[in-house]
Amino acid sequence: MDTASRLDTVLVKTASRCNFDCSYCYVYHGPDSAWRIQPKRMRREVVAAIRARLVEQAGCQEAGFAIVLHGGEPLLLGYRRLAELLRGLRAELPSGRYPISVQTNGALLSEELLDLFAETRTSVSVSIDGPRKANDLARLDHRGRSTYAATMRGIRLLASHKESESVFAGTLSVIQPTVAPDRVYGFLKGLGAPSMDFLLQDGNHDRLPPEKNSFRSTKYGEWLIELFDLYLDDPSPVPIRIFDDMIKLCLGGVNQKEGRGKVRHGILIIETDGEIRKNDTLRASFEGADRFTKRWNIVDSSLLTVLSSQEYISYTGMQLPSSVQCQGCELLPVCGGGMPLYRWSADRGYDNPSVYCHDHAILIRHALERLRDSGLNDSLILPASSIHVS
Repeated sequence: MDTASRLDTVLVKTASRCNFDCSYCYVYHGPDSAWRIQPKRMRREVVAAIRARLVEQAGCQEAGFAIVLHGGEPLLLGYRRLAELLRGLRAELPSGRYPISVQTNGALLSEELLDLFAETRTSVSVSIDGPRKANDLARLDHRGRSTYAATMRGIRLLASHKESESVFAGTLSVIQPTVAPDRVYGFLKGLGAPSMDFLLQDGNHDRLPPEKNSFRSTKYGEWLIELFDLYLDDPSPVPIRIFDDMIKLCLGGVNQKEGRGKVRHGILIIETDGEIRKNDTLRASFEGADRFTKRWNIVDSSLLTVLSSQEYISYTGMQLPSSVQCQGCELLPVCGGGMPLYRWSADRGYDNPSVYCHDHAILIRHALERLRDSGLNDSLILPASSIHVS
């Protein structure tokens, strides 16, 4: 199968609502309102169809794929239906080739759920932005109250579970550039999570991310540089995926995530009603940006039908930037142009460099300099001139 029409990751939206009301969420506070017409929870027939279609797709391609339970808050589906989904998938799809994970805010975690995740070899990543000060900037409940205590309770439960080593995947944090990186790193490391990862705040050329006052500003890049130095200088660091991927790319490796490097990734979303969509981060651009023209549904359409379509191939091609500025940039093999949602503007569509272009540039150049100083100059795929800002 052509890699352009291969499935790499499927995100299953088990619930279309959330028990938190995070102000930066592209689902509930972005320009798209599709969530309002979705069923609140995935119905049994959709769960059954997902199992059948994913097993069917596994027989159609040599490479395995990742399955991510997402939302909303995926645990709102409830134990019984989660058990049906996870046990059904794991009975047919071995964990070595088909990793299953859950991205949760942690508030609904229980011993019963953790036992289920251990049984089905499902890993759990918890969203938390750092200490209370960082977390409470955006991650509040529907009454405007802090969610910090509820998330911390879930993390403690996860970290203390008898199968924590295999179930606890790590933490995922949205960058809050007004909170010092050392405070965030020290706090997250202290949670005992085996890894951490960071996301840039959603934004584009028409709606700049918080604390970013212009396209040329580098506040996020400066924050990440400080965190990168803390990471490299830590004698016992906790792995940080965003940096590990960047270092790998600088040394000629292949990216594992959309928005970096020059490899396409096959990503599909399955909504609570079974509709198959493009990566839902595109919703941050405009209403309906993640919809396929033909509204395929997992109940009556095979994934291979979607993956073989010209529209799907064109959609995966969006991951490679089209702007002249990106095409001529020597940092492109590492930067990859950033996520498509960061390139959007109403007048040029996605034909722009990322709104984080200058942040990426200073971070990558700084990483190259640190790697060169560590004696890895001969292994770097970019020339020494890339280290210096022109």
